[in-house]
Amino acid sequence: MSVARGVYVLLCAVMLSVVVLGVAQAEAPVQSPALLVAKSLSAAFAEVAAHVTPAVVNISSTRVEPGRRLPSSSLFRDFFPEFLDMVEPSREVQSLGSGVILRPDGYIVTNCHVIQGAQENTVKLASEVEYPAKLVGQDPFTDLAVIKIDATNLATVSLGDSGRLRVGEWVIAVGSPLGLAQTVTQGIVSALGRRNIGITDYEDFIQTDAAINPGNSGGALVNLDGELVGINTAIASEGGGYDGVCFAIPSSVVKTVTEALIRDGKIQRPWIGLMSRELRKDQWERLGVAERSGVFVYNLVRNGPAHRAQIQPGDVLLKWGSQQLTDRARLSELIQKTPIGTKVTVLLQRNGQRYSAEITIGERPANVQMKGLL
Repeated sequence: MSVARGVYVLLCAVMLSVVVLGVAQAEAPVQSPALLVAKSLSAAFAEVAAHVTPAVVNISSTRVEPGRRLPSSSLFRDFFPEFLDMVEPSREVQSLGSGVILRPDGYIVTNCHVIQGAQENTVKLASEVEYPAKLVGQDPFTDLAVIKIDATNLATVSLGDSGRLRVGEWVIAVGSPLGLAQTVTQGIVSALGRRNIGITDYEDFIQTDAAINPGNSGGALVNLDGELVGINTAIASEGGGYDGVCFAIPSSVVKTVTEALIRDGKIQRPWIGLMSRELRKDQWERLGVAERSGVFVYNLVRNGPAHRAQIQPGDVLLKWGSQQLTDRARLSELIQKTPIGTKVTVLLQRNGQRYSAEITIGERPANVQMKGLL
């Protein structure tokens, strides 16, 4: 073979090799470090979702709303006198929510507002199997409730430590928004210890931007270890849908409340029988409170612990023991951490003068559920 022909054959072989190598490289997936990290995070989300979803249930609650007396204007009475005493018939109303299986023998935690007032509660598992559920106990103060179904060997989610959460940490929400069971969304912890939201009497919420909509209430908020760090409870929204501001009850509160409800069917709530109201800066100035903070006493329960301690409407509570009181949320937190029967000395201001009073912490009566009552 001539040199020229040999060179030609060699060049053809090199060109073919380049083409084949180029095709092989084009078909090979991109494996940049950034993409590998993204794929790893995606795989983590999928792994957590697969672990958690079997333990998150759909809850359908049915309650009966009593009929209302129909309005009877003068015009209505003139033309339809036979309808004066008509009453609208009662009707069944169904609501949907979510729950998380805590124990394999059928104990489920959800929000109190999901099942409150319901005559029937039905739980649907991830397997589509349905069970009737009975109420074990509820705590409107924290908006938590425990229900139970007659089943065994159920998938569960272990409780994590919400106290170890950090702002910016990834979290995953699982629930039944708009009735769509086993929906998984993700986001980050936006803030911790959110108070004064106006959702419950005791507020210490985890704020997240994981998408939550009506029906997610009572569902799971988990970390990337697949541990339950919160129970999704509410959203802040202009139109009633997801606006990126969502709130969950921390697992530390969930643990304390659910253990008491499972053990006793109720939870003993410390209280002092007091209602407060937030004040503006100019109102603090008119009261002559130099700190411009504290708890303004708006009203009292007759013969409640604060009333027996001779606290009066118009007083401003400044200290709880040695703890400075900044607002109502701080007082609520301190009351809940104080055992029933404990005597606490409070510093208060009345008509420009400062006094001390001793309050003995009482147990909140079961029939007293008025929101805002400490």
